[in-house]
Amino acid sequence: MRTIKIGTRSSKLALWQANTVAKQLEHFGYKTEIVKIDSVGDIVLDRPLYELGITGVFTKNLDIALLNGKIDIAVHSFKDVPTNLPQGIVQAAVIKRGDFNDILVIKEDENFFTNETATIATGSLRRKAQWLYRYPHHKITGLRGNVITRLQKLEDNDWDGAIFAAAGLKRVDLLPKKEKYLKLDWMVPAPAQGAVMVAALEKDQELLEICKEINHEETATCVKIEREFLQVLEGGCTAPIGALATLKDEIIKFKGVLFSPDGKHKIEFFKEVEANNVSDLGSFGANYILERGGKKLMREMINIEKDINIYATKNLSLEQVNALSSHIGSSMSDFITIRSNRLKPKIVKSSIENVVFTSQNGVEAVLENFSPTDLDFKNIYCVGRRTKRLIEKRIGKVTQVENSAESLANYLVQQLPNKSVTFFCGNKRRDELPSILKKNNIEVNEVECYQTQLTPRKIEDKYNAILFFSPTGIESFIKENKIKDIAVFCIGETTANEAKKYFKNVIVSKLSTVESMISSVNEYFKEKEN
Repeated sequence: MRTIKIGTRSSKLALWQANTVAKQLEHFGYKTEIVKIDSVGDIVLDRPLYELGITGVFTKNLDIALLNGKIDIAVHSFKDVPTNLPQGIVQAAVIKRGDFNDILVIKEDENFFTNETATIATGSLRRKAQWLYRYPHHKITGLRGNVITRLQKLEDNDWDGAIFAAAGLKRVDLLPKKEKYLKLDWMVPAPAQGAVMVAALEKDQELLEICKEINHEETATCVKIEREFLQVLEGGCTAPIGALATLKDEIIKFKGVLFSPDGKHKIEFFKEVEANNVSDLGSFGANYILERGGKKLMREMINIEKDINIYATKNLSLEQVNALSSHIGSSMSDFITIRSNRLKPKIVKSSIENVVFTSQNGVEAVLENFSPTDLDFKNIYCVGRRTKRLIEKRIGKVTQVENSAESLANYLVQQLPNKSVTFFCGNKRRDELPSILKKNNIEVNEVECYQTQLTPRKIEDKYNAILFFSPTGIESFIKENKIKDIAVFCIGETTANEAKKYFKNVIVSKLSTVESMISSVNEYFKEKEN
């Protein structure tokens, strides 16, 4: 029986991958031998990957060894593999995927999030762009080397944190204690992150048949979609591209995203399909992004030129964009970012008689800290139908819902004389509700459960309307943009009241939903057109 020579880089993580493949092959009765071969990416550690300008910076030397017969198969971290393999080399197997998430390893504690700025280390342009999109006031510094080297650099430098792939740290038993890292589940991973790929020569049919025995079909299906997305976008280490496909209950969920390198802009795609109808999902998603300005995103905002152009101050879903009339083009960016605070268990240890939520953000922040079974709320009052639906889906029955914080406060004044409420709010909460309640002898126990951070950016003058979803979004918008005579659409009365301080033509949606806002936009510009 032949001994299968397995080529690998010599880092601890690469050896874990190679040994995992070896064990799986040996399980089926095959003999193996590990052959260490280093790459350019392992040798040049003083520059970010995207500055090296080499396709397959971690795989090139292994490819050469494979073509020269020095090794029989090459084992790679799949996210490092170029979408176009060298002639004569093919994908032979994909090992079951590990944790695909990125994590932030924290130097001291989470308090740096409350500072005006912070320094985060990463050598990945994708991670840099996504971090700056969410935290534009932070500074990103380069970080290269193997996992052990990067952890040591974090320890040796005055940084607040560094971003790692969760799978890498877990595989080499270096995952820190729970309080020393945060899972970045909002960050879209690199295509094929967490997966291990086995490459072999196309002509070696015997070995290809052997490798089929260790191939994990579910992982192979998902990463194929992600890599097709990457290939159509023509990205690699030089483009901030994220993609994730997951398979559960015969349903594929796929999300792909493209950022500008400075993290100011993004275009994303999301779709769910039945597993037997995947077809060209990856390429379809990439073309969707390209059609919406993907090729120009490295130097400018999304640009969809139509008769009427609107700008949304938060990112809309594909379904929401498609609900716009065909003659209306859209551009968008998040003008605020939300981060949940960590809450002490004692806050919900006892039953709470009256609870108030004025946004979905407050509900989601509470649910990030506690399970629904931890929450014993007797009466729940909220603002907005979407907030009501979320509460009733996740927590329990809503006693009363109103369209604005002011109207809810007036309702509570009538219903709860001389009583108290617990108000789950953000750091930039409006004054109307607590002020009205306190003036009417209702005690307000405020629990700051999330932080709203401004992410202002300047937009072009070509837009016919701006969509606002919160007073804080307006605050962020006016920091970088001049006020002009333009139609402004607001999701509710509270947002509209803030908008009226700066804009003359303010339209309030009939319901406090994005869909209702879009209907208002369609009706408004239909009338203008007629």
